[in-house]
Amino acid sequence: MDKALKSILCVLFLTLILLGVPRLSGMIASFFNYQAIDPDGAYAWISVHHIVQALIFIIIIVLLNMLRPLKYGFGWGNKEVGKKYVLSFTLIFGAGSLASHLLMILTSSFQHFAYSLTATNIIGQLSFQLLLSGPSEELIFRAFAITMLALVIKNRVFNGKASAANIIAAVIFGLAHMSFSFAPFAVSYNPFQVVLSFVLGFFYGDCYEKSKSIYYPMMMHSISNVVMVGFTIIATFIIYR
Repeated sequence: MDKALKSILCVLFLTLILLGVPRLSGMIASFFNYQAIDPDGAYAWISVHHIVQALIFIIIIVLLNMLRPLKYGFGWGNKEVGKKYVLSFTLIFGAGSLASHLLMILTSSFQHFAYSLTATNIIGQLSFQLLLSGPSEELIFRAFAITMLALVIKNRVFNGKASAANIIAAVIFGLAHMSFSFAPFAVSYNPFQVVLSFVLGFFYGDCYEKSKSIYYPMMMHSISNVVMVGFTIIATFIIYR
């Protein structure tokens, strides 16, 4: 019972860190004025936010490594497994994303961007998705989260095919895509986005554990975001041309 309680408390503490640091990073990013370079708010704030949260977790990892050296997947690991996972994921996700966008167009449920698609906004948004979204979020929710969770949650599920640490990290990743406010308390979220984040997070984590490298999940994450944003940009031009 004591061991189970300690594990629960550790998970709750890690959850607070994993959800709190991105929120703190958002507050830091909001200190700056981006009007001169990004008047539409398309990419600058979110880019700074992801840089700040990545730096914070890098510092945390360095400090923790002084106390207890751990492997966070900062190496290419099993290249054959990693490359195969990235290729398979890209093909399946690309096909699924194309189908979903075509369905949204046909059913008139397509949601376009809230800002104008100028060349600067497109380049800025795609650059963020390609260079920052995957590396920053996978560093946090896979390299750090799964490594820490695996220290206290060693169980495996689905006949040993998946780790409980990966599933918990994926759940927290889904929660990170929900908006919380405390004065007054309110929770807002898009159910589809939360579920999709959990599913994608699980596969990113599965790749991380099987390849023993964080670089492949980073690629998968960035690719999925670029594909989604890219298809949305193309669809916007087709519908609103």
